[in-house]
Amino acid sequence: MEHEQTYGRRPRRRGRKLLIGFVVLLLILVGLVAVADRVAVSVAERTIADEVSQQVAQQNAQSAPPEVEVAGFPFLTQVLDGRYERISIRLRDVQGSVQGDAVALPSLNVDARNVSASLDTLRTGQGDVVAETVNGTGTISYQSLAALLNREGLALAEQGGKLAVTAPVDILGQRLTVTGTADIVVGEQGGVALKFDNLDAEGLPDAPLARTLVNNFARSISVDVPLPELPFGLTVREVVPRPEGLTVTADARDVPINAAG
Repeated sequence: MEHEQTYGRRPRRRGRKLLIGFVVLLLILVGLVAVADRVAVSVAERTIADEVSQQVAQQNAQSAPPEVEVAGFPFLTQVLDGRYERISIRLRDVQGSVQGDAVALPSLNVDARNVSASLDTLRTGQGDVVAETVNGTGTISYQSLAALLNREGLALAEQGGKLAVTAPVDILGQRLTVTGTADIVVGEQGGVALKFDNLDAEGLPDAPLARTLVNNFARSISVDVPLPELPFGLTVREVVPRPEGLTVTADARDVPINAAG
């Protein structure tokens, strides 16, 4: 009886071993596919970075080498479909090709959504890689803005959600500290202007000439901000003062993100 019971267990053991072997093989295959997927992503990211560098140059701008991240898993199914969920691009030290007085963006984060790129385009390098929407966010430091205004001792900062200014000014023989805020105006074509219309100074003499001098100073520091031409046809939509600087938000639609576009 014992011999029969022992004999009856052996097929179950062999079946269990076969099942374990199958699971191990399956895990190995999944691992290989995952590795291949990540390798393909890495190659795609390097290729897109090269294309973006050319695109930036064509837009009369320059930056440090782009940092690219292709989102979505698995990546290979996106390749076969010819459509990618999201491609994130980070550009550092964005500035105009002609230095001049253009204000540099220390970083510009670009988020391209619903990117179309056929398998044939990727293979041959011919054709367009087009993003349905592109959104960009960058920050202008207050130090660079203050340097643009070129007034000794002038400082800019965020205060209560507004762009605040503090500057020493000589008024009727007195050294006074002028303070106030600016309105930030974004034009239809994406240009940005600072309008200082409401400045005051503690101890300001009660004389029309003193007020005129403060108003003249306000006009002298009300300027158009010379932003570098943004890549991908991005147009500035909003500028918001934040503790770290002016945050610039820009967008565009149906944008070619490769040099062929």
